[in-house]
Amino acid sequence: MLHQYKLNGYNIVLDTCSGSVHAVDEVAYDIIAVFKDKSQEEIVKLILEKYKDRADVTREEILLCIEDIKALEMRGKLFTPDTFEPMADTLKDRSKNIIKALCLHVAHTCNLNCEYCFASQGKYHGERALMSFEVGKRALDFLIENSGNRRNLEVDFFGGEPLMNWEVVKQLVLYARSIEKEKGKNFRFTLTTNGMLIDDDVIDFSNEQMHNVVLSLDGRKDIHDSVRVDFNGKGSFDTIVPKFKEFVKRRGDKEYYMRGTFTHKNPDFLKDIEVMLDLGFDKISMEPVVCAPEDKSALTDEDKPVIFEQYELLAKKMLESNSKGKGFTFYHYMIDLKGGPCVYKRISGCGSGTEYMAVTPWGDLYPCHQFVGDEKFKLGNIFEGVTNTDTVKEFKGCNAYSRPDCRDCWAKLYCSGGCAANAYHATGSVKGIYEYGCELFRKRMECAIMVEVAKELEEK
Repeated sequence: MLHQYKLNGYNIVLDTCSGSVHAVDEVAYDIIAVFKDKSQEEIVKLILEKYKDRADVTREEILLCIEDIKALEMRGKLFTPDTFEPMADTLKDRSKNIIKALCLHVAHTCNLNCEYCFASQGKYHGERALMSFEVGKRALDFLIENSGNRRNLEVDFFGGEPLMNWEVVKQLVLYARSIEKEKGKNFRFTLTTNGMLIDDDVIDFSNEQMHNVVLSLDGRKDIHDSVRVDFNGKGSFDTIVPKFKEFVKRRGDKEYYMRGTFTHKNPDFLKDIEVMLDLGFDKISMEPVVCAPEDKSALTDEDKPVIFEQYELLAKKMLESNSKGKGFTFYHYMIDLKGGPCVYKRISGCGSGTEYMAVTPWGDLYPCHQFVGDEKFKLGNIFEGVTNTDTVKEFKGCNAYSRPDCRDCWAKLYCSGGCAANAYHATGSVKGIYEYGCELFRKRMECAIMVEVAKELEEK
């Protein structure tokens, strides 16, 4: 399967199944588009007619181009057949029920009252609660017991707001460190926080122990303060930005990123990214909101062209910044065209409900944080293990080939079938598709690939 598009002056041809990306001239671009549908003579006639005003486009040059295309096809770089589908339904079975990551909901409560919060202000439509050390300790033991021979294990401290249970977070990290060598494991921790409770202790401990930190900021002060407010309706921007700046300054070269959400209020989200850059943050994510269509935060069809334009402008800005030695990272444009994720990851996706699970303050297991509180998706608990095998089986079936609407999509091996939670909330099925999200994803991928093409050509 091929995908061809033009962006920022580049003619890009993506060979989906090989992962090959070709930046070509206009003539080659047009020949590739009709290569499989027309004979050689028909192609020559078509191209000569289209470029009749160009002296450099001759029959000989066209034939040479056709030969180059044939050579690429022979080398498996163009028109590569899809050989992955037969293995799609068996890959997750090979993992033998190994769990490699947990999202620990250490706090089902929050000190903010964000307008678009999918977690119902941290309560997940249930009771407010804090995870005890005993439950968290058992969750870490459960992860070790179910991780097989896998050495690297991921643990996310999540909420609500995890800093509202900070002492337990620290105790759990130190417990994991105390046993990881004996168990032959290596824990990598991530902390996600709204920043309100950051202090020196949080900064120092996190910079010593957390593999990554995710800091929630929506960009412009007026945008941020209109949605990320406390329970008195007061915005949080002025409180958290100085804390974030100090956190990142002292973090040095360790991983972090600013995690923003754009909504119907700010489809022009590049302005928010520019604010973050001006504040000194250079690792940024801006995520499209996912909520009910009737919600006032929901993105609309009218927003879509604006968002598409923002993605393109962002890609150009990244290239301009790189050329000036002031490059920055945008999470959704992080793509490796030379190596990239393995075939397993490309087909199987994030592993929610199989390799990755969320743990509530009481120790209940769910496929991921976006399913927490929906009882039909409860998988079991950390004391008795996974008992809802039917739901696990359903999630094992989620992959790039399990959704009929994905089969002919050029981006399926980049999104791996997309987010099961978004699909469920949009369609009522984890094997549905969230079409709006798909359109945004495809646009992001086009921009991300263009950025990498531009960098590669500049290096040459």
